[in-house]
Amino acid sequence: MPNTTLEERLQELKRQRNAVILAHNYQRGEVQDAADYTGDSLGLSQQAAATDADVILFCGVHFMAETAAILCPDKTVLIPDPCAGCPMANMITARELLEAKAKHPDAVVVTYVNSTAEIKALSDLCCTSANAVKVVASIPAGRQVLFVPDQSLGGYAARQLGRELILWPGYCPTHHRIRAKDVLELKAQHPDAAFICHPECTTDVVDLADVVASTSGMIKWCKDADAATIIVGTEIGLLHGLRKDSPAKTFLPVSDLADCPNMKLNTIEKMVWALEDMQFPVTVPPAVAAAARHSIDRMLELA
Repeated sequence: MPNTTLEERLQELKRQRNAVILAHNYQRGEVQDAADYTGDSLGLSQQAAATDADVILFCGVHFMAETAAILCPDKTVLIPDPCAGCPMANMITARELLEAKAKHPDAVVVTYVNSTAEIKALSDLCCTSANAVKVVASIPAGRQVLFVPDQSLGGYAARQLGRELILWPGYCPTHHRIRAKDVLELKAQHPDAAFICHPECTTDVVDLADVVASTSGMIKWCKDADAATIIVGTEIGLLHGLRKDSPAKTFLPVSDLADCPNMKLNTIEKMVWALEDMQFPVTVPPAVAAAARHSIDRMLELA
């Protein structure tokens, strides 16, 4: 069955189910094109909170769909592929976080949204890459901050604020495959190119960047920038939207290895199947959702 027919069926099902399709910027290009809204974790959280649809088909990874389920307890949240997880989110467990909190009882726990609902429920504040610096800055300077699970984003926020944070040793394997060596080679080949990267990258990569931004920030900057050639240091799915927005510009990925296999599990076929059978609903236990909602709401307020 050709993709056009699948896409028509998807739109038909969307109308029947009164569904909205949300897709992260790292999804396959055809998934992004079929979505009602594309964005980063923060933008999609805001869209989920605002929608009046009965069904949210969330094309991302599991923790993102969990966040939508927490924000929209009266709606059905579906994920096309339940195996779409996040290695970084799996790098900290509730037991480990409780042990860290016991070790640092006075610390404010700031949790990157790339985490499970269970971890969010044990946190004081959530943040995204778009507002991590702002969230940490909102905490009085005299308070310790335990930042989980991404040491790269937490380290970036710490450097921006000149502040020492307690960093959990988690990381994004995809962003850590972006190497400074490859950036330097591309910059040598394209001396007039700008280099923009995500704060989940390692420090040596971030230090080479002209601009460091979240995925939504990268999209805005690239659209407005005068640069004709831009080297992009993030998951390669973002380049689909960048090239659509700015077809006259040249976008170069630092590495084709920066391809998240979990993000790419969702397909048009799976989206159709999810809406046809209303399969793979994502739910969060009420007690966990209530505790996690507190930290998420504070994140959205600061946004």
